[in-house]
Amino acid sequence: MIFVNAALAGGADSANVSIIESSKTDVVLLIVFVLLALIFSFACSVAEAVLLSITPSYIESLREKRPKRAALLKRLRQERIDQSLAAILTLNTIAHTVGAIVAGAKATVVFGSAWIGLFSACITLMILFLSEIIPKTMGAVYWMKFVDATALFVQGLIISLYPLVWVAEGLTRLIARGKVEHVFSRDEFIAMADIGKQTGHINENESRIIRNLFRFGSLQVTAIMTPRVVISAFPQDMTVAEALLHSQTHTHFSRLPVYETDIDKITGFVLKDDILMFKTRGQSNVKLDALKRDILFVPESMTLSMLSELLLDRRQHIAIVVGEYGGTSGLVTLEDVLETLLGMEIQDEMDDVEDMRVLARQQWEKRARTQGIEVGTTEHSRTEKNDSENAGKPNC
Repeated sequence: MIFVNAALAGGADSANVSIIESSKTDVVLLIVFVLLALIFSFACSVAEAVLLSITPSYIESLREKRPKRAALLKRLRQERIDQSLAAILTLNTIAHTVGAIVAGAKATVVFGSAWIGLFSACITLMILFLSEIIPKTMGAVYWMKFVDATALFVQGLIISLYPLVWVAEGLTRLIARGKVEHVFSRDEFIAMADIGKQTGHINENESRIIRNLFRFGSLQVTAIMTPRVVISAFPQDMTVAEALLHSQTHTHFSRLPVYETDIDKITGFVLKDDILMFKTRGQSNVKLDALKRDILFVPESMTLSMLSELLLDRRQHIAIVVGEYGGTSGLVTLEDVLETLLGMEIQDEMDDVEDMRVLARQQWEKRARTQGIEVGTTEHSRTEKNDSENAGKPNC
């Protein structure tokens, strides 16, 4: 009887040891499956965030330094983005699904069915934070540090999961017919210039130049030209002496258009330096027709980008803007184009005012008033009026 009891006790101990060993194995397997699922899902989330954060400009900047890596990134990010995302999402889905099934089964054995709800809640929170929020935030913020590893990882996924990727790619082609490639618009470049200024990556002047540059394509020459009514021009039969006297008292410009009978028949322009040179040579009676140079004529519809290219190509600084019926609409200079691009006035040591068009407007207002013509009140006119009124009042 003693031997029977001893045998039964020994069998019970062996069974308990076996149960304990089995429980340890289940716990280890549970931990392993949960860790593997989280690790693969973490890697997929980082890769997805990094891949979508890679910009076309970064790929282009990498082309000269590392052409092979740039070609790989271009293929993964631009040319075959559907394959890349399909491979990442396939592995991520497998990790979530298989991990949840196996971990749930092992959790039932280890903890019992009574605790499976709490275990599921904990796993859900772990997946949310450790495989979604944290890795995607890291990938989006530090994508430049992970870009090389991500390229190799995604390339390996595409090769190893190619059958599944091929099926997923076929389905996406049925849904999205044709390639949809994002192209930056002018408004987006302007917005990026504003963001760069706000973040401190570029200064205010650089941001202004970039924004003005992308507006060149939509602005026409009429937006910056000096109107015909305030153009300072000379008749071509005027002598050098007359032109010199007139230019010293009425104009500050170095290039002056000349016309045949009226301003609608401009035939060229003369340099103020040429007038002075002929004066010093004693040729004061020479007419401006002998000094004039060819001048460009441009239509009102011409954009500033086309105008700047034309002026630089022809090595000219001045052009006449003509209307639909061939009449003179205004005058535009290379300085006007540069001022529009820079967003500030270009002043030399001979400029008495910041804006030559303002000076032209002021001159026209004075001429109009002497002839009894009523003109609208401008800011300058109000300033002059206030100054004249204040000048007659005694200081308090």
